[in-house]
Amino acid sequence: MTPLAPPLVVPSSVTPLGAADPAVVDPLGVSSVGTPLAWALTIGAIVALLLLDLALTRRPHEVSMREAVAWSAFYVAIPLGFGVWVWSAHGSERGVEYYTGYLVEKSLSIDNLFIFMLLLAGFAVPRRLQQRALLIGVAGALVLRGVLIALGAQLISSVAWAFLLFGAVLLGTAVTVLRDALSHGNQVVDPGSLRSVRLVRRLWPVTEEYAGPRLTVRRAGRRALTPMALVVVALLGTDLVFAIDSVPAVYGITGDAYLVFATNAFALLGLRALYFVLEGALSTLRHLGFGLAGILAFIGAKLVLHWAHGVWSWVPEIPTLPSLAVILGILALVTATSLRADRRERTDAVTPVS
Repeated sequence: MTPLAPPLVVPSSVTPLGAADPAVVDPLGVSSVGTPLAWALTIGAIVALLLLDLALTRRPHEVSMREAVAWSAFYVAIPLGFGVWVWSAHGSERGVEYYTGYLVEKSLSIDNLFIFMLLLAGFAVPRRLQQRALLIGVAGALVLRGVLIALGAQLISSVAWAFLLFGAVLLGTAVTVLRDALSHGNQVVDPGSLRSVRLVRRLWPVTEEYAGPRLTVRRAGRRALTPMALVVVALLGTDLVFAIDSVPAVYGITGDAYLVFATNAFALLGLRALYFVLEGALSTLRHLGFGLAGILAFIGAKLVLHWAHGVWSWVPEIPTLPSLAVILGILALVTATSLRADRRERTDAVTPVS
């Protein structure tokens, strides 16, 4: 994804959302603060972090809360520090765009953890192997996100109504998320019903038991997949669905493909540790779905207004700083109401009925 051509000038009809100025863009036609050196350093650092995680999880073990909190703090400090560099090197507008995009991605990733938890339970993944499965899934997800981000940047630079399309996708997703939040059903995942799993089983033999973190083993002189491989396939398939929503959501904050990639990468890198930190607390965030539906609907409307502003100049746009305030407000509200509802339920459970 490193730029290979001289900078271009974006036509006014396709100026990216949130672009600080229309001066310099990358070869995909998207205004960007990502120089070739910045892309190389960022991708190199992400690969190095993945290799470090792979080395540390080479020997399977159960993750303690202390370990999970330490790694979560590490993976939050990195993107926060990166944002300081963006702010100081490229101005407050770009800094606000980055932090807002990262906040959106982190919020969506927390919701994704609900599904990951169901998948790991459905596949009966031994606890000592869970972090390895998550990490391999994250590595694959980073590649998928990179491809989708590049496709999104190409779409923005070549199609005038790309933001209208992204907005429609987010508004449709918001309705789906809201419907799921209103259902209040206890979700379960049947691994055998997943299309990706059924396809893999038809193409390759699969063993019944886990073989540590190994994805393949040799049985009767033939190479076979382990259940761990099916878990990774399921995680990748799930993340592909998530990416269809999260990538347009960040493009609703900034049109800079470099910042979109950075926010996605940093949010994904911290998923492994965050899973074990929030594993016991996820059930208390019962109103998170309502909040995410509100955030997706808000960003979808922001994208539609941005597209409409390019067609009719009198249509107002929503600036990035107020967008950050709205997103923070929604998250604070649903967190407060979730904790209050959980506290009330526990109080009712211990209060004797007279």
